[in-house]
Amino acid sequence: MSAHSPAQEDSAPLSPFTDAAAASAAGNGSHTSSLENAVNIPDTPGPTGTPYSNPFSLPGTPVVRESYVGAGTPSTGASRALLSEETRLPSDAPLVAPGAGLGAADLSEKAGPAAAAPARRRRLYMWLGIGAAAIVVIVLAVILPVYFTVIKKHNGSGGGGLGRPGSGAASSNPESPTGAVTGGDGSTITLADGTTFTYKNAFGGFWVDDPTNPYNNSARAQSFTPALNEPWDYSKDQIRGVNLGGWLVLEPFIAPAPFEKYQNSTASPALPGGMVVDEWSLSVAMLNDTSEGGGIEQIENHYATFITEQDFAQIAGAGLNWIRLPIPYWAIETWPGEPFLAKTAWKYVLLAFKWARKYGLRIYLELHTVPGSQNGYNHSGRAGTINFLNGFMGIANAQRTMDYIRYIAEFISQHEYEDVVPMFGPINEPLLGIIGRDQLTRFYLQAHDMIRDITGIGKGAYIVIHDGFQSTGSWKDFLPGSDRIVLDTHPYVAFGGDFNHPLDYWPQVGCIAYNNNQSQSDFGITLSGEFSGAINNCGKWVQGVGSTPSAPNCDQWDDWENWTQDMKTGIKNFVMSQMDGMHLPGYFFWTWKIGNSSVTGKVEAPLWSYQLGLENGWIPTDPREALGLCQSLGYAQNVPWDGQYQSWQTGGASAGQIAATAVASFSQYPPPEISNVSGENPAQLPMFTATSAVPTLPTPTFSAATVTAGDGWADAADTSLAAAPVAGCVYPNAWGPPVGSTAAVCNGGATAAKRAAAPTPVPALATATA
Repeated sequence: MSAHSPAQEDSAPLSPFTDAAAASAAGNGSHTSSLENAVNIPDTPGPTGTPYSNPFSLPGTPVVRESYVGAGTPSTGASRALLSEETRLPSDAPLVAPGAGLGAADLSEKAGPAAAAPARRRRLYMWLGIGAAAIVVIVLAVILPVYFTVIKKHNGSGGGGLGRPGSGAASSNPESPTGAVTGGDGSTITLADGTTFTYKNAFGGFWVDDPTNPYNNSARAQSFTPALNEPWDYSKDQIRGVNLGGWLVLEPFIAPAPFEKYQNSTASPALPGGMVVDEWSLSVAMLNDTSEGGGIEQIENHYATFITEQDFAQIAGAGLNWIRLPIPYWAIETWPGEPFLAKTAWKYVLLAFKWARKYGLRIYLELHTVPGSQNGYNHSGRAGTINFLNGFMGIANAQRTMDYIRYIAEFISQHEYEDVVPMFGPINEPLLGIIGRDQLTRFYLQAHDMIRDITGIGKGAYIVIHDGFQSTGSWKDFLPGSDRIVLDTHPYVAFGGDFNHPLDYWPQVGCIAYNNNQSQSDFGITLSGEFSGAINNCGKWVQGVGSTPSAPNCDQWDDWENWTQDMKTGIKNFVMSQMDGMHLPGYFFWTWKIGNSSVTGKVEAPLWSYQLGLENGWIPTDPREALGLCQSLGYAQNVPWDGQYQSWQTGGASAGQIAATAVASFSQYPPPEISNVSGENPAQLPMFTATSAVPTLPTPTFSAATVTAGDGWADAADTSLAAAPVAGCVYPNAWGPPVGSTAAVCNGGATAAKRAAAPTPVPALATATA
């Protein structure tokens, strides 16, 4: 997540209306093709500033295209009043005309690949143990009742409650005492532990829980949102999303209680200064805690309780239709020396898929952490230096990262998950100003080719890349002809330092400065994957453990229980101005929930909690209320968008046929140079070798299911092995080799250890064992 204390060069606070990249370039000069002087992030939190102020110019590029790493074969004052009830969009008004057709943005498998696209392989899926008669029974007993009692009856209706589950529903649903497989507003939902709650959805949404077919995609979050088994048109359908930050990747300001418990830890080599500032140090402290209630298992307790099925139901009931789900690489595995809780978060990723399917929510899945850290912020797993495509272990860490992207892509590209996970972000917020645009583009090209080899052209999830804290305009014409790449930008006031404004100033920021229309034309699909209600950097640990907010009046802004109506109205206007300014293709609020402090017993960063704002009046109860706000306040969009994407941007004609100039410029991989390696050739940097078995991600099991699912691997032709250390090599520390480490060790051609300057092994975890 972008709530961080940027560790870069100091810069003056920037106005939200200033092109940050241009302003910085004017003040500091642009980077040249030589990356040796790039500033790395220090081991300790750096000065406050903004990551939006570090420009990077495109270096010259070679012309040889190579296959992706690991490929089996080469691959070609007072706030303004809110809108009056008369001028708001009625809550029952559909935003897309019924029956509106889709263009090229069809995510279903019916959309064929481009004529010139290469042939692709897909795994065949079969019904097992079901004869023709059984199929007929299931259709009559389950599908038709769902259609006639819920879908047909309520399609297009906006408010009010749905009828209760129809009598024609299946008679034996082990998860519902009524035997129903679906329900709307006011229906009772029985959880796995036997407890119940009442589903509240005033927008015509309905849940579907089909024990015989757990991959039933007929649920609908709201009447105005396409059901999961219906196509999504990014030029017309509006993403109204929320992040589940702090759930599977713990952050101090989102889930403060675990971090508060260990703020006075004993210092050790594995816990310098006894400071617990990120999930790495939290994991070390927990592993060293042998008292009752200690241990790393506390993290799974957080997984199990911080976000539950009821949160997914509430999200749909709040009028939201998408979830952005950050996940850590240690959900897949850890390597020796890494203290994170391994192979556990994936269990909860599967639950997220299940719950999203049940309530008709789509997921933008994104890899939030990578080995070595892609940005040096606490939400990358470990605060400190950047060791992804940067520094001596930059290439090796990128190899591991590419493997993890591949495993996730293989899983979500299975037919059962394509409708639930239509977007996949391979890496969250890489700090382009340190890594380099050339280097990152080469990595993205490799990832694109690998993922599309798995899915086929025009199929599978859209690939989402972050803007790297650069202006969206700098991404114009990125890899033209690629297959469905989306640009993600994270606009925040809280990290810019420019807070001295009255409440009625902020709506113009959301309406004008945070509008993505220009990028919609220049790049293609451009969404806001994170934004918040914060107009300052107040809130406990918003900028990191031990940080002190620079904004004035934080005591007042943290005391949300005593906010005046004017304060609530001001924040609500700011939130809705962003919703309106970003409404197509859409947005994701950061974040759904902020946990209570164990010290005060209440939320200490209220401007970041959608749930808290919804309950207390500074978040709209219907996000569609935002539509038209900017125009009503006199902040009309000054850059119109014509509502059309190019065909290849949505998987249509010419998708996957990347321009020859881009192929010639960015195909050489590893990159010809990277930063902070003392001028070494990246081909001689430490590397891993593809000799290890692939850790296929587990699939869920359903006791009552009469259909079978995939095995976690969509493309049977993908048989490449996983990256592993070269036998006999002693590698530098993957999370920050000390000054003096050499590149001439364990490189691509190494078969035995090559040492120089005494490369340091990964430090031990004190007395803890992983």
